[in-house]
Amino acid sequence: MNREIPERDWKVFRTVREAALERYCARVLEECQRIINKSGLTNHERCLELYSLLERRDRDLASAFDAARRSAAITQLARMHAMKVVTDEDLNRFSPEVRSLVIALGTGDFGD
Repeated sequence: MNREIPERDWKVFRTVREAALERYCARVLEECQRIINKSGLTNHERCLELYSLLERRDRDLASAFDAARRSAAITQLARMHAMKVVTDEDLNRFSPEVRSLVIALGTGDFGD
C-alpha cells in the first residue's frame, strides 16, 4: 500500500511501533525459552529448532518493523495488528481513517 499516513497518526505510529516491538521481542524470547527448556531433545536438536524459529521470527520482524516510513506505516501497522502486538487500545489512538484502513487490510497471514 502506498498511502502516506497523516502527520498526527505518524506521531502515534512511532510510539505504538516501539511498544509493539517490545511485545513482539518478548514473545519471541518466550518461544526461545520454551525450546531451550524442551525435554526429550538433544542440545543439537534444540539448537536447530531455535535457529529455525529465529529465522522465521526475523522475517516477520522485518516485514512489520524495518524501515519505518510514512508511506509504509499503514501496512506495517496492519501487520503488527495481525501479529497481535498492537492492541485494540493502541489502534484506537489512530484516526478513524487509519483504523479503517488497517482493518480493511484484514488479518492476513503475517506470521503469528
